[in-house]
Amino acid sequence: MDNLREKINRALFIWRERRRMAIVHVICLVVYYYMIRIHPQSRIVDRTMILEKERAREKIMKRIASSEGRKIIRMGPIAFLDLCAMLEREGGLQSTQRVSIEEQVAKTLYILTHNVRNREVQLWFRRSGETTSRHFHRVLRSIVELEDKYLKQPDGLQIPIEIFGSNRFNTFFKDCVGAIDCTHVRVKVPLIEASKYRGRKDFPTQNVLVACSFDLRFTYVLPGWEGTASDSRILKDALRRTDNLRIPRGKYYLLDAGFMLRKGLITPYRSTRYHLKEFSSRNLPRTPQELFNHRHSSLRNAVERAFEVLKKRFPIIASGTEPTYEIKTQNRIIIACCILHNYLMMVDPDEELVAEVDEEISEQSVSEQHGDIHIDEDEDEEHTRLGEILRNSIADAMWRAYRP
Repeated sequence: MDNLREKINRALFIWRERRRMAIVHVICLVVYYYMIRIHPQSRIVDRTMILEKERAREKIMKRIASSEGRKIIRMGPIAFLDLCAMLEREGGLQSTQRVSIEEQVAKTLYILTHNVRNREVQLWFRRSGETTSRHFHRVLRSIVELEDKYLKQPDGLQIPIEIFGSNRFNTFFKDCVGAIDCTHVRVKVPLIEASKYRGRKDFPTQNVLVACSFDLRFTYVLPGWEGTASDSRILKDALRRTDNLRIPRGKYYLLDAGFMLRKGLITPYRSTRYHLKEFSSRNLPRTPQELFNHRHSSLRNAVERAFEVLKKRFPIIASGTEPTYEIKTQNRIIIACCILHNYLMMVDPDEELVAEVDEEISEQSVSEQHGDIHIDEDEDEEHTRLGEILRNSIADAMWRAYRP
């Protein structure tokens, strides 16, 4: 009886093993069928899609390297390639296994010059959103690395050519090194902080202070201040901070009436005609103060022109739509745009754009040419007195030499 039971159990074991092996064989056949019949087709489809994306990117890069480049990234092909080489050489930018430096820079410039969302760049360059964002921030950091090279403060050793070559300005403004002003740029901040940034606009902005030379290049940029901060307060901070705004000994900047008058910072006479639209061939300056204001305005509007050219080149900082980046990234964007602006003013200035800005500014009304005035009375009296002495001496000398 025991022998019979043992034989039955052995037969059942052998049957189960054969059934298991049969199931394994069937599974192997199914896997084999998938590998032979289906998987190669999937690989072919994937390869086709990859090649299609690569062709699309090559087509875009060829357009950028042609005469169409200025429409896409606001600079010509030579300026673009030189910028890429410089970012690699001095900005630490590197290509990846699948993405060249040129493509990374092109995507970033497209975002800056068209103020588009990440999604549109994905469609253009056939890259994922994560890849596009990573390259954008990487290129921004590389551009900011060029700050010491392209945001140079004047040393005051030479008279600006715009002053030296003009009978109206030479002698009187020979110690002037540039102009200073502030502009508001929309920002995205947490709701709890929005009230600090909501100044003269209906939406949160930051107040950005810049200094520029008379050839429309920025020499100092200070972003990050809340929109409610006054221009004078921001300027005081710029003069005191570690990376401060430096005024060469015996030199000065021109500023509008919203700032404080002091040694090194010359503002116009208040309650006196100032803006260019207020003067004409039939309405010439009638006093030394009006003549000073007229020529002061003619020189100082370089900073307004520089702002307008900058914002036309890079609508990302001129748009009224809410940004998608946090404020630290927005500050980096502003500095990067100023650096790129200076680079282009040197190698690819786009005279048509400058002429367009000049025409628009000349057509603006007086009320559009200045904003709210915040007068800061808490200023060192001695510095203010020295500023008044300098301004009066320039106005008197100018009036004595004036020939209507």
